[in-house]
Amino acid sequence: MKLRKGKDIMYDCSKEFNKFYFKEVVLPETEQSELREKRKLNIKRLKDGLLEYNKEKGKSYKIAENRIQGSMAMHTTVQNDKNDYDIDIGIVFEENNLNELGPFATRNMVADSLKRKTGQFAEEPDIKTSCVRLKYISTGYHVDFAILKRSKENSYDRDYVYKHAGSAWSVRHLKALEEWFNTEIKYKGDNLRKVIRLSKMFCKSKEAWKNMPSGLIQTVLCSETLQNNYSHLDEIFYYTMQAIINRLNQSFDVLAPVDNGRPLVSRDIDYQRMKNWKNRLETSIKELDVLFDSNCTYNKAIEAWYKFFNHSYWIDLEIKIGDESSSVCESKKFTDTEEFIEEKYPVYEQYDVEIDCKISGNGFRIMPILEYLNNYAPNLKRFIPHNFSIKCKIGYTNCPTYDKVLWKVLNVGSEAEKRNNIRGQIQNRGEEIIEYSRFFGLHYIECYLIKDGVCVAIGHVDVPIGIS
Repeated sequence: MKLRKGKDIMYDCSKEFNKFYFKEVVLPETEQSELREKRKLNIKRLKDGLLEYNKEKGKSYKIAENRIQGSMAMHTTVQNDKNDYDIDIGIVFEENNLNELGPFATRNMVADSLKRKTGQFAEEPDIKTSCVRLKYISTGYHVDFAILKRSKENSYDRDYVYKHAGSAWSVRHLKALEEWFNTEIKYKGDNLRKVIRLSKMFCKSKEAWKNMPSGLIQTVLCSETLQNNYSHLDEIFYYTMQAIINRLNQSFDVLAPVDNGRPLVSRDIDYQRMKNWKNRLETSIKELDVLFDSNCTYNKAIEAWYKFFNHSYWIDLEIKIGDESSSVCESKKFTDTEEFIEEKYPVYEQYDVEIDCKISGNGFRIMPILEYLNNYAPNLKRFIPHNFSIKCKIGYTNCPTYDKVLWKVLNVGSEAEKRNNIRGQIQNRGEEIIEYSRFFGLHYIECYLIKDGVCVAIGHVDVPIGIS
């Protein structure tokens, strides 16, 4: 089948493209949950280390607030073979708490505090110009602590003025970027988030590619050039990338949509990254010309997308299909009923939420799921037996108010697929839900706090079920 827009006709790989996006580009919920846990763990490390620092130095520094930032907050993190995931955290001090401490001295204080609780890391915290970075060498993760201070011009002011500890203290609107992005998603739809993720996937597609633009720059230009008047995601992505090439041929300059339009491209290395992006995108998109050939076949189309993304998903499709005349993927043996929160609500993770999950059954008293897995589950086989009751409710959250709670229960594994029962629908089931362990699989449950039509917090708990 061909996709038609004006005089251009594009080979239709929309089903395969959508599956690529959800299965290979979007970071799975379990890994997103791991990133959240690492963020919380390292905030705790910083707070504990700061207590030691204060005691030794005779100081009284105290973190006033912390905020999720970057791709985690905007929900645009993508899968990465090297697990090189950014965990961006804003750490805010009261200005009068820091007194006259300069930006470098403040970053040094934060690094010193972290060092006290991260002795197990292969590298000490790295003091960079814009943040303090903590690297997980073994996994590829790194945590960037952006350091800020806040104050009020007048005691009666409702809002704070935030300043970032860079080469100098500079005014930053801490919440503005995520709020801008949330507004863009509200009016342009989630196709924008999808195109941003796909753009990031492209920029990470070749191991030899170095010096590509930041996720923020890609986000701004994808929003600026989004071609949202097409029916299918593969079309929207293709024409947006073409629009970005045209935009970069005009200028490499990009301004932040907040912070009074500060330039995001200012150094020689920044301009080199933009040049690299344009050249690599121009070269790679030519591989997709075959999609507009009247003689294009399914396998030629799949090969073209493989050359563009350099991802095994597309090669595996070729192998599975084998027949060039086919234009449909192998039929699934189960109905894919999984839903995704970003398809239903704008996602702006401002807060934390934990699921209070307790289990009981087979003579065991009701207890937290981790207590059972750690103390009673068989060694090396940490699972819940069949016929256990699983009760979940909202536990700790720093979200002051919310309008409703949504739940997702996903059955994972071959047994769920065999039974055609993966579930995964997102439903309003109130503050507490009850489930039962019925069959084998590494299942999980998630909750979503909705406030003013936005998902502001996501909680996750793994529910591994084994054979009793």
